[in-house]
Amino acid sequence: MDKLSLVGLLLGIGGILGGQLLEGGGLSILFQGTAFLIVFGGTLGAVMLQSPLNVFVTGIQMGRWVFVTPQLPPQKLITQLTAWRRLAHKDGMLVLEPQIARSSYSFVKKGLQLLVDGNSAEKIREVLEIDNHTYEQLRFQSARVWESAAGYAATIGILGAVLGLVHVMQSLGEPSKLGAGIAVAFISTIYGVALANLVFLPMANKLKMLILQQVVMREILVDGLTAIASGENPRFIENKLQGFIP
Repeated sequence: MDKLSLVGLLLGIGGILGGQLLEGGGLSILFQGTAFLIVFGGTLGAVMLQSPLNVFVTGIQMGRWVFVTPQLPPQKLITQLTAWRRLAHKDGMLVLEPQIARSSYSFVKKGLQLLVDGNSAEKIREVLEIDNHTYEQLRFQSARVWESAAGYAATIGILGAVLGLVHVMQSLGEPSKLGAGIAVAFISTIYGVALANLVFLPMANKLKMLILQQVVMREILVDGLTAIASGENPRFIENKLQGFIP
């Protein structure tokens, strides 16, 4: 669990609600189902319209990364690659075959399988770099789903405000209905701006950072496996891969 993301989200929401209370306003006025439906439904529809299905689904699935980050520590990976080199040097490449089933990462499985099958370092790098490029492109496109949602939410919040004002204009002869219409108008704007700047845009930016971290992990694996295939010294492999760690 990424505690910083959780604390940041709670702090942002708490600041808004706390400010409302300090100003003497009630919290109940901020909960308007109609306004939420306009903003959330409109934003979701706009994002679905602009995105291919695989990009949209991947983007939604990646949303949990903000709070539950995929863990593949670089130092642990470097240590593992160095250990694999020592095993391969001692007993041959086939000794690494059991490691394929033990790994929970498909990219690691693929790289190890290429290594065990006796492919050259150049062939392994060629295959894995294509895979890595495809991974990076899809994930960045998917992160933009959240970035796009931020832009749409703010705009649709304004649309909700206009709809609320239209409702108010239609009810000028019925003063009892004016309050509800005005509330929907302004609350829609609050929802749109708040979702855009407190949720969607921060999530998009954090996902981009996490994608870059994942890409670096995959680059470490590519360099490590190709070094093993080339028969490099374990100490050399470790020192080389340490350069990936800031």
